[in-house]
Amino acid sequence: MYKLKNSKIVYKGKIIEVKVDKIILPSGKETIREVVVFPSTVVVLPIFENKIIFVEQFRYPINKNLLELPAGKVDSGEKSEYTAKRELLEETGFEAKKIKKLAGFYLTPGYSTEFMELYLAYDLKKVSDIEDKDEINKVIFMEIQEVERKLKEGFFEDGKTILALSFYFYNYK
Repeated sequence: MYKLKNSKIVYKGKIIEVKVDKIILPSGKETIREVVVFPSTVVVLPIFENKIIFVEQFRYPINKNLLELPAGKVDSGEKSEYTAKRELLEETGFEAKKIKKLAGFYLTPGYSTEFMELYLAYDLKKVSDIEDKDEINKVIFMEIQEVERKLKEGFFEDGKTILALSFYFYNYK
């Protein structure tokens, strides 16, 4: 098991924190690990009338639009199920009468603490316009069969979306 020798926060931002840990490996050798500390997150797979709802979102770090499932970070003191419902409403304008947790996973455990929970949302009702207009370009509805075909073809580029869709099609289709 690794032993922590010391830890230093080298950056503290609005959402992330970066720390550099000096650790001792089981062999006794010392090394450095850089860790991005990030809050827990959720991704929502919303199904409406045999369609899956996606959002098109511009991602600044890669300078392009991606087609993704609605997602977001869990605010302090918030339960992840509430976050899933909130993010779905903010990003699509839909409210879920039924929501079910399907899985939880680490996105990039090699350097980040981010843990994401996957929720299936169904029995949906349109209740408002998109609240996150600065983040979301548009909402896209895609037939479930088309989504499955596009997933197999490698159409999607967002990791959480690929994982969530794969989990859904493997376990529930």
